[in-house]
Amino acid sequence: MGGIGIGESDFRWLRIRENYYIDKTMYIKHIIDNESRVLLVTRPRRFGKTLNMSMLKYYFDINGKDTKSLFTGLKIMNQPEKYTSKLGYYPCLYMTLKDVNDGTFENMLLAMKIAVLQVYREHRYLLESDKLYEEEKEYIKDILWCREDEISLKNSIKELSRMLYEHFGKPVMLLLDEYDVPLQNAYIEGYYDQAIKFFKTFYGTTFKDNPYLEKTIITGVSRVAKESIFSGANNFKVYTVLDNEFSTDFGITNEEMDQVIKDFDIQDKKEKIKEWYDGYVIGNSDGIYNPWSIINYLADKELKPYWVNTSSNDLIKLTLKNSVTVKEKIERLLRGETIQVPVNLETIITGIEEKEDNIWGLMVGTGYLKVVEKSQDKMTNLCKVKLPNLEIKYLFI
Repeated sequence: MGGIGIGESDFRWLRIRENYYIDKTMYIKHIIDNESRVLLVTRPRRFGKTLNMSMLKYYFDINGKDTKSLFTGLKIMNQPEKYTSKLGYYPCLYMTLKDVNDGTFENMLLAMKIAVLQVYREHRYLLESDKLYEEEKEYIKDILWCREDEISLKNSIKELSRMLYEHFGKPVMLLLDEYDVPLQNAYIEGYYDQAIKFFKTFYGTTFKDNPYLEKTIITGVSRVAKESIFSGANNFKVYTVLDNEFSTDFGITNEEMDQVIKDFDIQDKKEKIKEWYDGYVIGNSDGIYNPWSIINYLADKELKPYWVNTSSNDLIKLTLKNSVTVKEKIERLLRGETIQVPVNLETIITGIEEKEDNIWGLMVGTGYLKVVEKSQDKMTNLCKVKLPNLEIKYLFI
């Protein structure tokens, strides 16, 4: 058994170093089986989204080196040829927006240029391609030198996917991680209207009007309202924590946790670990453990909050600031009660603190609450919710 790769979200490094890995490669099969062209999968932070995106990249990427060895012994390699034939088959574009979180719109654009630059740098071999025209290569150089204007920036990923399509003669897999970071940050910093205008065009040109893509997989913490940035996107499907699709592909299931406990010989701590880090519900999968807290516990052997200290809770704090009703209900949750609240998982960030169903939706989607029962009435969106575990209780206290 290998060591524990705390914070390691690069699948290749994890496998090369033989770090302990819970096999989530069936996610690849689930992605291939899904018929939607554009998929948005939302999960709480630190639940394995980036590691899974990295895994998809190494599996599908036509430029991958020794990728077969990375997947040797994992579940996906025991699947029919329909799935194994996709190993190293597609050109891949992987982009993360995790660092596009600056204090002004101008700085956000600079951060976007750097994020796009990192994507282009990975494909600079296109400068040697005999399938591209000289002006296309000049376009690549402008991006590599951050010389593009805002219009070119908005079209940059679509243009790169077109050039990859021309170079390889195959459609492109686009993997976009942490898509909602810039939007949440823009709201907190006060330039949301400018940011939403930019991203509506950026996302529209990137995957709505882009014939060069095989599939687009997008991940984030929250489901930002489709009308605000994804309007008009055809064959677009969203999978939140309330949906059954991909329910076992993120987090640690009960069965996986039993294996972890056996591998690390910590049977005597099983109930305490469950009390602290279990309790999440994703779709029809109950008893999902927080992976970030588990890997830190395995390293430290100490029961304490790990997940709640990993990143900013600014948007959550903002939603709680002015709502006396929400505070009163959280006090009931802290007493161990189950409460019934309206839940809107399609987060409307503008004025989020003013609508209670948006507040509860944000808390459910981001992992601060778990849904124990959904109302049959689709109009009311009423759900019974409670705190998932001791770690979250500590946060609210």
